[in-house]
Amino acid sequence: MLLLCGCRREMYHQPRSDPLASSTLFANGAASRPLVPGTVARGHLDADEQFYTGKKGTNLIENIPIKVTRQVLERGRERYDIYCSVCHGRTGAGNGMIPQRGFPPPPSYHIDRLRQAPAGYYYDVITHGYGIMYSYAERVEPADRWAITAYIRALQLSHNASLADLTPSERAQLEGQQHE
Repeated sequence: MLLLCGCRREMYHQPRSDPLASSTLFANGAASRPLVPGTVARGHLDADEQFYTGKKGTNLIENIPIKVTRQVLERGRERYDIYCSVCHGRTGAGNGMIPQRGFPPPPSYHIDRLRQAPAGYYYDVITHGYGIMYSYAERVEPADRWAITAYIRALQLSHNASLADLTPSERAQLEGQQHE
C-alpha cells in the first residue's frame, strides 16, 4: 500500500513545460520555434473570400459560388431537415415545430424580401445568426451552408411552380409517377 502511495506522489509532482519560459535548447533562449511565415492551421485555409464569407468585400454575393448539382441539393435538403426545418418548417414557410410550441416564427422564405435576397445573405445568416436565430458556424461546415442555401432557393422556386412550368417530358414523367 505504501508503495502505491509513493508512485502516485511522484506522478503528481512531474516537471511541467512552460512554452513561454526561456530554454537553453535554442540559441535565442526560446522554448519553441516561431511558426514559419504563412503557416495556416489545418482546415483553416480560407483563401476564397466569397466561399467562406458569402461576401465580396463588404457586399453580399448574388450567386452560389459552388456548382449546384443534384447531389448538392440532396445534401442541402438533408442538412436543412436537420438544422433548419425545426423552426423554418419543411417547406420554408416558417411553421416548424419550434414556433408551434410558442417561440416566435421566422419569416417565410417565400416572401418577396427573402426571394429577392442574394445567396450570400442566407450563408451570412447561417454563419452569424440573425434576430433570435443563433450562429450555426460551429455546427454546419461552409460547403453545407452553401448546400442549404441552394436547397432554400429550390424551395423558393418550387413554392409557386405549376405543371405549366414543366417541359412535356418532365410532365409525363411526373404524371407517370403519380399513377404508380
